[in-house]
Amino acid sequence: MKSLHVKSEIGRLKKVLLHRPGKELENLTPQLLERLLFDDIPWLELAQKEHDAFSNVFRDNGVDVVYLEDLVSDTLKQSDTLKQQFINQFINESHVVNDALKYRLSDYLNGFNDTKEMVLKTMSGIRKNELPSFEKLTLTDYIDDYPFATDPMPNLYFTRDPFSTIGNGISMNKMFTETRRRETLYSDIIFKHHNEYKDKKRYYNRDDLMSIEGGDILVLNETILAIGVSQRTHPAAIETLAMNVFYKYGTSFETILAFDIPKSRAFMHLDTVFTQIDYDKFTLHNSIDQPFKVYELTKHPSKQGEVKVTQIVKTLDQILEHYLNHPVMLIPCGGGDQIISFREQWNDGANTLALAPGEVIVYSRNHVTNKILTDHGIKIHTIPSSELSRGRGGPRCMSMPLIREDLK
Repeated sequence: MKSLHVKSEIGRLKKVLLHRPGKELENLTPQLLERLLFDDIPWLELAQKEHDAFSNVFRDNGVDVVYLEDLVSDTLKQSDTLKQQFINQFINESHVVNDALKYRLSDYLNGFNDTKEMVLKTMSGIRKNELPSFEKLTLTDYIDDYPFATDPMPNLYFTRDPFSTIGNGISMNKMFTETRRRETLYSDIIFKHHNEYKDKKRYYNRDDLMSIEGGDILVLNETILAIGVSQRTHPAAIETLAMNVFYKYGTSFETILAFDIPKSRAFMHLDTVFTQIDYDKFTLHNSIDQPFKVYELTKHPSKQGEVKVTQIVKTLDQILEHYLNHPVMLIPCGGGDQIISFREQWNDGANTLALAPGEVIVYSRNHVTNKILTDHGIKIHTIPSSELSRGRGGPRCMSMPLIREDLK
């Protein structure tokens, strides 16, 4: 079986990438919340227990679980040169400008005997007082009391965003916010050097000009992608991806539907607006305006190497029914009740992850939406989420499928 194979949102899941929340959550402070994209500070011990329950649902259902930190450390163990290259790139992309501090950070990270522990330390953030040789040398050191030499990366447990599996290749995404840009370092080195994952087709690159994030990319079937034009995904990035998918790599994908969604944190990505849960069923953000403005991207019929763009203004169900070629049902988060939907959408009630057609993982706290799903014949696996949900992301946000079975 291929190491990457995803041609739908609902084909039976066989392999998934996760990141178990680490000490990066304990380096969150109230002063850092807005910049690091959190609304509250999770309790790490309970967040890890909740995440372990999440991963156990996969294992109990025959899904192979791999962890980002393990794949990175396995990759770096291949050579000391590769490890040093990673350390140098991490320091440079952490915007460390003082040469003396660069040397101290390099010595500190090279001092770890366990490569995985070193990788986890780059994720958790390095405090200045952790460096055994740190001293104030520059004007910035004396004036700025900022405690970190390199910032923590608390959003890493949302593995959906840094890269996206599309068919048998990937989009190596450029993150919208500066605080999340370094997250793609880890997947980048995996897909360049890991023995199982290196040299895969790249439909987008982390150093491309415009931003695109994985939460905006949905694989509807082997020929159609849906991508959100959101606060975090620029239309020019979608056009670049389309050129590569249609022409450079000759994939099976023939159509990209670019959904123009509100540019706000409340509608962060397309997968907060709707997710597929069965052949004919989708969850829906109850506050989304209808009709939708959608743009169809296809190969240009008469201009080789160009993309044709066609505007479509229809309701979401009309659009999905047309392109999927069968009736669909939209199930609104909270059942359409204004108070319930606002509350449960805040906790990502519409952000589900399909294990198979008609079988999904959901947060237990969204009990109204969960009952509605059950009433519509959907098998649900509930996971606890009092701490995980503080990062504003659901089960789909926290997972990156690597292999799904094809739909029959």
